[in-house]
Amino acid sequence: MTKSLETYIKQRLQEKDILLMTHIVMGYPSFEASYEIVRQMVAAGVDLMELQIPFSEPMADGPVILKANQKALDAGATVETCLDFARKVTQEFNIPFLFMSYANILYKFGMHAFAAKMKHIGIKGAIVPDLPPEEAKDYLSAMAANTLDPIYIFSPETPDQRMARIHEVSSGFIYCLARKGVTGKTTDFSQDLATYLGRCRKATDLPLAVGFGVKEKADIDFLRKIADIAVVGSQTIREVEDKGVDATAPFIRGLLA
Repeated sequence: MTKSLETYIKQRLQEKDILLMTHIVMGYPSFEASYEIVRQMVAAGVDLMELQIPFSEPMADGPVILKANQKALDAGATVETCLDFARKVTQEFNIPFLFMSYANILYKFGMHAFAAKMKHIGIKGAIVPDLPPEEAKDYLSAMAANTLDPIYIFSPETPDQRMARIHEVSSGFIYCLARKGVTGKTTDFSQDLATYLGRCRKATDLPLAVGFGVKEKADIDFLRKIADIAVVGSQTIREVEDKGVDATAPFIRGLLA
């Protein structure tokens, strides 16, 4: 898959009115289970996927994903095992995969070395929520040198001027938080959200992905026509915890029905 992430998204949007991006924590509940979750998600129709590298202090994540991070680390997940896992799924499944990580992991690995590794194994871009543009010179140059997409974030609290600055350094798509706070909490899908997404749309010509609190078909239906990508994260982990790995495909198919 050599086309750019933005091109892929816009082409998919000619076929369907909203795309679905899912999120897994690599190594949770095990790497074998993670692989099966990815396989079921792709088979059920997911359009793109975030692969989270487990981290001990995932500050943007709520209790569900935080717990998954810790369990993966306790089970022995490392950056290297995650890179190996990512290489396997990018080779086997024909959708774009992104890394979601925190800046400490990239700095420790070496920013340019990490970006080169991402390109080598077929990752399309990264979401690094604790690395603002003002502190991201090395990251942005490393991503550009490897034709990777740095995915940046808008929130309802982001002023218009700040949105314009974020747009300048972004490519691929913009990740729009449906509300302030951390992942996994309840989101009010209302006119306020629609108004905010209208403001996001004016700030960028990149596709808009909406996450934080998207957990059922009604949420995705609300986002049709006002967003380009719905992002489901914590709810998939809840489904796996409650019903087992084999609940993944039926859950995804229900979202897309």
